[in-house]
Amino acid sequence: MSDSGDLGDFTDYVGDDDASAADASDDAPADDARADEAEFERYGTEPAGADQGLGTVSVSQGLRVSQDGDETRLRAFITTGNRDSVRLGSYLLVPYPDDETLFCSIAALEYAQEFQSDDATEIHARRQMRREEFEERDYKFMAELEPVAVIYEEGGELKRRMTDRVPKPGALAREAADEEQIKTGLKIPGDGVFLGHLSVGGEKVRTAAEPPTVDYRVKDEYADGDPLVFRHTLVAGGTGSGKTHASKNVLRQYLDSDRSYPMDDGRDVSPAVVQFDPQDEYAQMHDDNPDMDDEFARKLDREGIAHGGHDDTVALVPVEDGVTYGGENHRAEQVRFTIPFSVVDEYDMPWLVAGGGLNDNQYPALLTLLNRFFSDYGSNGTYEEFLTYLDDPGLQEELHESGRVHEATFDAVKRRVRGIPNGIFDQDARPITELDHELVRPGGLTVVPTYHLSTSRAKEMFVLAVSSLLVDDKLSNSPQSQRIKETPLVLGMDEAHNFLSEADTVQARKVVQKFTEAAKQGRKERLGLFLITQDPQDIAEPVFKQVNTKVVLNLGDEDAISSVNIPSELARKVPYMEKGQMVVYSPDNSEPVELIGLSECVTRHGE
Repeated sequence: MSDSGDLGDFTDYVGDDDASAADASDDAPADDARADEAEFERYGTEPAGADQGLGTVSVSQGLRVSQDGDETRLRAFITTGNRDSVRLGSYLLVPYPDDETLFCSIAALEYAQEFQSDDATEIHARRQMRREEFEERDYKFMAELEPVAVIYEEGGELKRRMTDRVPKPGALAREAADEEQIKTGLKIPGDGVFLGHLSVGGEKVRTAAEPPTVDYRVKDEYADGDPLVFRHTLVAGGTGSGKTHASKNVLRQYLDSDRSYPMDDGRDVSPAVVQFDPQDEYAQMHDDNPDMDDEFARKLDREGIAHGGHDDTVALVPVEDGVTYGGENHRAEQVRFTIPFSVVDEYDMPWLVAGGGLNDNQYPALLTLLNRFFSDYGSNGTYEEFLTYLDDPGLQEELHESGRVHEATFDAVKRRVRGIPNGIFDQDARPITELDHELVRPGGLTVVPTYHLSTSRAKEMFVLAVSSLLVDDKLSNSPQSQRIKETPLVLGMDEAHNFLSEADTVQARKVVQKFTEAAKQGRKERLGLFLITQDPQDIAEPVFKQVNTKVVLNLGDEDAISSVNIPSELARKVPYMEKGQMVVYSPDNSEPVELIGLSECVTRHGE
């Protein structure tokens, strides 16, 4: 793997007397010592006219590798012709004498004085101002290197381990240009779900292979541990950052016809994707991208990237009284549904009918009223019947006199319940509880659009009702729907901060508790959360902590950047990234990296 150059043509200068002595005594010990010393001094150098790499490891300010990264001192001198091409974050290889290689990245770049002189003087400055060109040779250009791993070959396979060796002074430092070495150094899986191409400073990393790019993939096989989709994904990006474009491209990979996961009963089942859509964009995944040309499609095929519209796409449309859904921007099948009031009882969702913030005294009162109502009316009781039930003065008096619900608390609960939007429950459409086979289909995409709904509260009610139904059946040992229980599920939630925020109300705590438990059990139940947001700081911490893979596009808000908790060297890049650029922090998949997403959406996107 290492290449220290062919030294056979390298000849030291030898004077006449020394040459005679050498001829007289070829085996002299002193000559052996000089030869050994010269061999060390020449390690990593190149024959004249055959420069390779960017420069050589320097010991001028020390050479040290330490378990404490702050005490590591590893620098390379960059030769004049290479100085304009090096960038912060570039990946370099430094060979050891024995076929092992240090894989590292450039952490800092600086010019240092070549000679002991003061260049901060009037004379020096005016002399420089009269020059037409900058004299590179007057300065040393140094790169500070951050060790990432040692890569080595074992049994014909490249492997990596933590950095445990210091390279030799003068060792060649060259840019990494071999895909296998780069993927091994960064611990990037060879197979899995495609996210983008490895980049540095907004430019794709190039190799000598075909294609010349390095694809970044997320582990998706149980042979490598749990597929990371079931350990949850966060896509964070501001408006115009390309997060919807990127999310569509990733979700399309999970809908690849070849993708499946083993279930406990021995079956291999393709995952279902259910995506909540606040802007009516994801149902477009049913259609091909009309702007994709054949050449780009062939590139995707060569890299094993799924593309094209997904035929098995259904828009499951919430019905609100007096509101219509257009759906003109896609050709997916549309199925209308309503939320039956019975889900409040069947799926234990009392918080769904709390129109405002209930305190710790009022919430138990709501539970009492709901339990009493469903006991009297049965599971088919409607929302309108519940409102009529609450208007009964005899009920209020009975509960007050028995000490179960104070009359003031009763009135407060009644106001909260009447505060939810009208026309949500029990509308003229099929109940969602009877649509489990339409909602969850192995290999199918179900999009729940909410753009057309009248208020943010109405959107919240539909999203939380359907998502909670899915989560409950996934986690339950006695599910209402075996279809949901027995199908791997990716649950996508755009604008997730609107539904999973950490608020100081009982119902908010109940929702967060439910999704935290879902996130914790996702690996076992084949349930993956795919959260998309421009305000990651507003997602409840107990849910956020369960997310393993973070895909961060451009964010301008400092609080948002801080909240995603990515390494500082990546966080500093986030505000400057262009559309489609992203950083990925997935500790169980790879080292933290910078990527560029596909320039084209693999399905239809936009108008």
